[in-house]
Amino acid sequence: MTRPALFLYAAVVFVLLVLSGVGAYEQTTWAMEVAPVVIALPLMLFTHQRFPLTPLLYGLIALHMAVLMLGGHYTYARVPLGFWMQDAFDFTRNHYDRIGHLMQGFVPAIVAREILLRRTSLAAPSMRGGWLFLVVTSICLAFSALYELIEWAAAEAMGAGAEDFLGTQGDPFDTQKDMFCAWIGAMAAQWLLARWHDRQINRLPAPPR
Repeated sequence: MTRPALFLYAAVVFVLLVLSGVGAYEQTTWAMEVAPVVIALPLMLFTHQRFPLTPLLYGLIALHMAVLMLGGHYTYARVPLGFWMQDAFDFTRNHYDRIGHLMQGFVPAIVAREILLRRTSLAAPSMRGGWLFLVVTSICLAFSALYELIEWAAAEAMGAGAEDFLGTQGDPFDTQKDMFCAWIGAMAAQWLLARWHDRQINRLPAPPR
């Protein structure tokens, strides 16, 4: 991605971020949900020249940001898409948060895969395949577990006010199901996108070590 294209990308994301905050259901929940966007966007801008990402990864990150911003605007338990899914498939609850946690595995899997292939010995042919798949999946599960710990800390700090951020909707196994979705997402991303991702990585200049 060229520098002008990256700034256009950043500008579009920033506008969507602002719009997601306008009329958000609960401002504190919105701020917590979109915090990863606020962190990731400047990080991509600052590291673009030294470590440009593949177009595939830029696209996936933008999609993940959109999922986060939509969830932040409505809160995950109130996103209209989730209610449509509930009616269409006769679900017992709004499952938009499962989409969010699926993405929490799907997109970080490609992030981890790209960094590992470009900056570590896992790029060696002997390390690709099973070992790379295992390491990427483990990183995503660790990231998912860390996020659940953050949710626990938020619940302790906010008390009853954390319900919108947690989005458990009364499910005692919500944490486990969220991590399961992230696990499925991490594996699916590698199965579906590995070859496409490899072709794009091969077209990038080698980063300095």
